[in-house]
Amino acid sequence: MTDATLPAADREIDARGLNCPLPILRTKKALAQLNSGQVLSVLTTDPHAGRDFQAFCQQTGNALLAQQARDDAVMVHYVRRR
Repeated sequence: MTDATLPAADREIDARGLNCPLPILRTKKALAQLNSGQVLSVLTTDPHAGRDFQAFCQQTGNALLAQQARDDAVMVHYVRRR
């Protein structure tokens, strides 16, 4: 996805430098503070985070809208709260 087609985030959390399960735990906590339909973007550097976010969203019913790998080894995950 290009920057122009990425979802607009209502909130962003920075989980760079954290390994599983901490990015998911911070995501869960942040989503609880959002209203249904709002979008959270999460910055991660854990190489397994892509798979972790896919599993988390499948298990919780939240929508994984996009995942973008950036040039600086950061992956951005866009999650819409159910």
